[in-house]
Amino acid sequence: MSPSRPFIAPMQFDDPIAAYEQVLAIYEANVAHLRDAMKRFVAGEDVGEHVRGCYPFVRVHTDTVARADSTLAFGFVAGPGTYETTLTRPDLFARYYQQQFKLLLKNHGSHHLRIEVGTSSQPIPIHFSFAEHEHIEGNMSAERRLLMRDVFDLPNLAAMDDGIANGTHEPPPGEAQPLSLFTAPRVDYSLQRLRHYTGTSCEHFQKFVLFTNYQFYIDEFVKLGHELMGQAAGAPGDDYIAFIEPGNLVTRRVGQAVQANDAHGAPLPRLPQMPGYHLIRADGTGISMVNIGVGPANAKTITDHIAVLRPHAWLMLGHCAGLRNTQQLGDYVLAHGYVREDHVLDEDLPLWVPIPPLAEVQVAIEAAVAEVTQLTGHDLKRVMRTGTVASTDNRNWELLPQRTPERRFSQSRAIALDMESATIAANGFRFRVPYGTLLCVSDKPMHGEIKLPGMANQFYRERVDQHLRIGIRALELLRALGVDKLHSRKLRSFTEVAFQ
Repeated sequence: MSPSRPFIAPMQFDDPIAAYEQVLAIYEANVAHLRDAMKRFVAGEDVGEHVRGCYPFVRVHTDTVARADSTLAFGFVAGPGTYETTLTRPDLFARYYQQQFKLLLKNHGSHHLRIEVGTSSQPIPIHFSFAEHEHIEGNMSAERRLLMRDVFDLPNLAAMDDGIANGTHEPPPGEAQPLSLFTAPRVDYSLQRLRHYTGTSCEHFQKFVLFTNYQFYIDEFVKLGHELMGQAAGAPGDDYIAFIEPGNLVTRRVGQAVQANDAHGAPLPRLPQMPGYHLIRADGTGISMVNIGVGPANAKTITDHIAVLRPHAWLMLGHCAGLRNTQQLGDYVLAHGYVREDHVLDEDLPLWVPIPPLAEVQVAIEAAVAEVTQLTGHDLKRVMRTGTVASTDNRNWELLPQRTPERRFSQSRAIALDMESATIAANGFRFRVPYGTLLCVSDKPMHGEIKLPGMANQFYRERVDQHLRIGIRALELLRALGVDKLHSRKLRSFTEVAFQ
């Protein structure tokens, strides 16, 4: 073990800012230690028998159930005991950590609870210590890369499972209860994956997220983003300051100064698997949009990783098959329930668990539809139907014999079918991220109306821009509602973690 491993002994705090600064100091010292050793290792030096840096931890202990009366679904521990978690990237999560520390102290009172910060025994994998634009490991020979296993800690998947979020985690007797849904290694793993899948840095992701399964929506989002960047800000609520595209390509709004990191951005030679785009606000409450492509596997993958950023809400905007004869192509479907035949979450979230609609999200989506379409009353109900959405992992369900899928959809009273919405909603429920779905009917296969090239082109021209603007407006309404109203207590379990 390297004798110079940084260690800062645990200290207690009743000031959330001071507690955060201690987390930052511990993290920066350990990461700097790893980066320095890695640079010397790449240069061919003998850096010692083993080099290790460790994450900071935060721990709270309380002997009482007393806490302030709060409508928030987070910021307090469930009862007497000790609660602990490891933390990473305090530079990225500065606002988040400070808010959680502040709420813990406020809700329990500093005379009942102190925030303890120290150096944990959880190693930081060397891959997670590299700076955003460092790729020094690429200069090593194959033999030197193999030797890394003996010198540095590598990612350990056993430290990254989702048992806490799934409600299956049971700490051994004498160990602390979890304080957050995700440990530091799990967060770092997802931050790395987000960069790979979306082609953008995690620092660009905003607190409100749109998912789509069609590139047409992304094209409109890019068009809208560039239009906004070319206009001076002025409209109420229009506080977007930059637009980010894959490759971290930054377009600043007229009047906004260029930042130093903007020079690192460049167009990619090819788009990543699930490209991400970001309308940036200075406080991080802008809108990110990701084209997840087709299928529940992609939907689960991207939401597994975006969840560690603790977004305030995510919505699915996409196309669906209308299952009712009264629906017309271009009609909207506001999901208030889901039939889960996607199968990708069966082991994490049992099928008997209901995925409830969240009132605040439902109201915001309906209000956005009315505002953008300028329809009310019966006219609004004529173009937007509320009901159950079925999601399947079988794109060619129509070809199955004996019409068994059709029978199940009828029994469930489903009004629309797609491949992603139930997965996104279920993962929102699982990770305590408010969720919603607004789909647009693009075909009616059970009634002989399938997409043909001419019909599809006309449909896309008429509906995609409107549908996207509805989604953006719904998120803006949720932002105006406020975090304290948005994070529903419906999503808390009996023994819930304190961090939102």
